[in-house]
Amino acid sequence: MTRFALPAPIPASARGASVALGNFDGVHLGHRAVLEAARTASAAHSSLAVAVFEPIPRRFFHPEATPFRLQSSAQRARTLEALGAAHVFEIRFDAPLAQMSDRDFAEKLLVNQIGAVHVSVGADFRFGRGRMGDVDALAHLGRELGFGVTAVAPVGAHGARYSSSAARAALVAGDLTEATSMLGRPWAVEGAVQRGFARGREFGFPTANLALGDYLRPRLGVYAVRVSLEGATHDGVASVGINPTFGALPAPVLEAHLFDFDQYLYGKTIEVHFIAFLRDEAAFDNVEALKAQMARDCDDARAALAKA
Repeated sequence: MTRFALPAPIPASARGASVALGNFDGVHLGHRAVLEAARTASAAHSSLAVAVFEPIPRRFFHPEATPFRLQSSAQRARTLEALGAAHVFEIRFDAPLAQMSDRDFAEKLLVNQIGAVHVSVGADFRFGRGRMGDVDALAHLGRELGFGVTAVAPVGAHGARYSSSAARAALVAGDLTEATSMLGRPWAVEGAVQRGFARGREFGFPTANLALGDYLRPRLGVYAVRVSLEGATHDGVASVGINPTFGALPAPVLEAHLFDFDQYLYGKTIEVHFIAFLRDEAAFDNVEALKAQMARDCDDARAALAKA
């Protein structure tokens, strides 16, 4: 799979694809339906591609917004590759793009640059300056400019629609069952391990610390997790919080303790997969009470992971 940052030119070998177009934050089951529509249309063509916006338009229009991303761009690309995408086009969302008309977007980006032969989108897709274009406008432009269009109806279950917003709401509520169902896999945070205060090691529970950065802040508390590291997966327990027992941190951090593991991790990239929510974050009266609870958290995490 190849990733291309647009508007830089792309090679001729990547042109002429059937393209799934959207934000694809989280690549949930609704996104997968859009991808499947593009795959169906690509049967007679050379490749399946996905065109996404980077940054996500919400961040461009609301730079002050609290962190909300479900995936990094690298995670998103890997997920799309696993689902069969040959190319991922990352369209830079900036002021010139925000001012582009729907026609210019279709003509300059979809046709002249990507060379799309078919475009699939969600039925509520909007594009162009001030969200001027909808799927009907896209279909009209496709007929005029020479590409096919498929609009995919919302996908859901039990009366609820799969969406990035719904997945975020589930994670904020600590409902990992619902979030995993919508995403089609456990939610995961990836990053380089940073140095912390090393208190966990002093207590016998060393942790790998990650800054959450642009990731959504899930419900603060303790989770059963699986951690991917250099091709291997390790069971563990993690906390997301501000460390209230020792004085609140300015922002939540992710601290993961890997079971039966004692290797140097500083600077290494890990991916923490959230499997089950165990309890809310709490402040403890003393270190001994905290250590006792951490031991119980490990037992609870092992039990939850055995069932997962």
